[in-house]
Amino acid sequence: MLAPNTAMAMTTEAAALYRLLAWASPTFPTGAFSYSHGLEMAAADGVVHNRTSLESWIAATVSHGSGRVDADILRDSWRAATMGDDAAAAGANHRGVAYRATAELALESGQQGAAFLAAYQAAWCVDDKEEPSPPIGGRGQGEGQCHAAVFGAAAARAGITLADTLTAYLQTFAANLMSAGLRLGIIGQTDGQRILAALEPVVGIAVAASIARDAADFGSATFAVDLASMAHETQYSRLFRS
Repeated sequence: MLAPNTAMAMTTEAAALYRLLAWASPTFPTGAFSYSHGLEMAAADGVVHNRTSLESWIAATVSHGSGRVDADILRDSWRAATMGDDAAAAGANHRGVAYRATAELALESGQQGAAFLAAYQAAWCVDDKEEPSPPIGGRGQGEGQCHAAVFGAAAARAGITLADTLTAYLQTFAANLMSAGLRLGIIGQTDGQRILAALEPVVGIAVAASIARDAADFGSATFAVDLASMAHETQYSRLFRS
């Protein structure tokens, strides 16, 4: 005879993992699917046209472009939230909002940050006695919300480690670019998974580098991505918002 189902509470570690998986999932309503981060223009120009070129594009973006910038913003926001340092949280968010090379990349980060915050507050703060003040990520008065800053602060409040948070964020970032390449017809589904498998060490190195990097060593150097994003603003026919 089967034993009756018994409700069991998750361990702290399991609960943290559960939340991280939920927040990094494509089903979390940030609107990430509507952005290509300039990839659509690069595909139209023929710069990115197959599995090899797409993998290289994503790897460079993760290691040297917005992935590097977002990793450092997330790191600083996570540490600020862990220490309860509202000023540092606001500073991290301000830098994350300001440090965008193009209008579309700023929209991409800001829209996803606002959407993440709205979903987080609606669904994941129901048991909290009060909302954090200032909001997670340290948004200043009249300032937008950087997605990486919000994600990092939420993870810190949930007791998720910095390494796990960075890994989930950068893997999701890479997977969204791969998905954009899939929808643009650059690759098929199997090649998409091959790209994600190949990017595992790239993400791992990016995570370790961000944790060890001095805060003053901040910036990016992916000019091709920035130029593609600028050109995308006037692209005649497009599927994506960036």
